[in-house]
Amino acid sequence: MALSILINGSRGRMGVALADAARELGLTVGATVDAGDDLAAGIARSDVIVDFSSHQATKAVLDLAIARRKPVIIGTTGHSAEAKKQLLALAAQVPCVWAGNFSVGVNLLFALTQRAAHVLDASYDAEVIEMHHRFKKDAPSGTAARLIEIILEERKLQPDALRHGREGITGERSSREVGVHSLRGGDVVGDHTVVFAALGERLELTHKASDRAIFARGALRAAQWVVTQKPGVYDMQDVLGLR
Repeated sequence: MALSILINGSRGRMGVALADAARELGLTVGATVDAGDDLAAGIARSDVIVDFSSHQATKAVLDLAIARRKPVIIGTTGHSAEAKKQLLALAAQVPCVWAGNFSVGVNLLFALTQRAAHVLDASYDAEVIEMHHRFKKDAPSGTAARLIEIILEERKLQPDALRHGREGITGERSSREVGVHSLRGGDVVGDHTVVFAALGERLELTHKASDRAIFARGALRAAQWVVTQKPGVYDMQDVLGLR
């Protein structure tokens, strides 16, 4: 029996890309839902939920997924740290892949960043730079947020080590801070660079996306994978076997 996929946020950029990618891959879209539509009815007709709607809709999506025992893919970003913590506890009740970025290349960037942050000590200053189209509503991006998390975890730093841009007389840079810079303009799909800069050398890890289809294909790959998993929260590192 063919897997039936629900696309939530179907009229958004990612929703359209998901529908196109599903046709390209020969996958069945059982329902498409957006704001104002009957989400419960769509979930009832589908085997797996792929949600790229709004962070404000995540709890409703998870509540229905739990009630219907349906696996879910969460690709929305912009949740506060406290809200995400509560939502992850809910998501663990069903098979769930939650990721800020579903690109295969970006998830390799995550793995490389973790390795670099582990090998390079605090004498290598870490900075994250991201750029997206002018229409993006949240900053930093979900991908940049995950890159930051990785660096903080590897360096055993707290969230207050973050510096969101710099202005004025900031003084010398501390070795116990991580800078993050969000650029917005034009139609940029998504660029991310992690910089490790020491005295005498600099390592830069960069990923540039030119087509939103890469995220859609990755999310659909995750949807095919998650339906065979036990309840719990996974990410694309699990889907791709990068752990």
